[in-house]
Amino acid sequence: MNTDILLESGSNELEILEFSLNGYSYGINVAKVREIIPYERVTPIPNSHPSIEGIFMPRETMITAINLSNCLGQEDTLVGGMFIITNFNKLNMAFHVENVRGIHRVSWKEIAKPDHSFGSIEDTIISGVVKRNERLIIILDFEKIITDINPETGLRVSEIESLGERRARNVPILIAEDSPLLNKLIVESLKKAGYENLTHTENGQQAYDFICKCKAEGTLREKVRCIITDIEMPMMDGHRLTKLVKSDEATANIPVIIFSSLVNDDMKRKGKALGADAQISKPEVGDLMKIMDELVEKYHLED
Repeated sequence: MNTDILLESGSNELEILEFSLNGYSYGINVAKVREIIPYERVTPIPNSHPSIEGIFMPRETMITAINLSNCLGQEDTLVGGMFIITNFNKLNMAFHVENVRGIHRVSWKEIAKPDHSFGSIEDTIISGVVKRNERLIIILDFEKIITDINPETGLRVSEIESLGERRARNVPILIAEDSPLLNKLIVESLKKAGYENLTHTENGQQAYDFICKCKAEGTLREKVRCIITDIEMPMMDGHRLTKLVKSDEATANIPVIIFSSLVNDDMKRKGKALGADAQISKPEVGDLMKIMDELVEKYHLED
């Protein structure tokens, strides 16, 4: 599926694939979608999670099929339908839906974050809401859906222990991550690895506003010597943030690490073109710490 969209130039836009389930409209970032195929019969897996329908093998690749109705707490009345086959976090998964309605190009600024009316922000599987053609499209957090089914696919904070004894480092690091849970886990991981001078923001816009504030105050080097950013975020995505940082003479030398579930070959190419210094796929948090160490030494970030 062609995902060569405006993210190439860090334009702060994305394409959303709209699909329906039980009469409601939902969305997924096209960058996560490999292909869409008609429903195929699956082979059940004994003693598996209730949301797992089974496995099937299109073109000799084994894929796990997820019952999305079950994940959403809805009655499962779906017969036939479609599979949306995805790839993120280095996993191939198929999500069972009714049908696909189309693709919409939107700005991240148009996507509203869920509030507490959806329940606990950390527990919700809704990452945002956008209005199109008088319909509200609920954008689902597919990473959380998969992590809820199999926690082993989430961030492995325990990997930090394998790095051995660490010394404290006072490198000021700016984090842009919209998921409250992942933000918390990234901060926890960095602190375990000895990095304690952390500023965490909820999206690229907040991170860039902080950078601009530091520039105006003349405190940029004291407060931002490295940036860790997700790609998918409301208001401003990580690619746009990277482009703004790397195109400004005052900030171009600040290392930017993209840490995202969307780091595949296509996205790596886009991130490299925008000037990212490193790109790491979630949930490889151990690799994130190793890259941090390398950048600290390479750019003398502690001086």
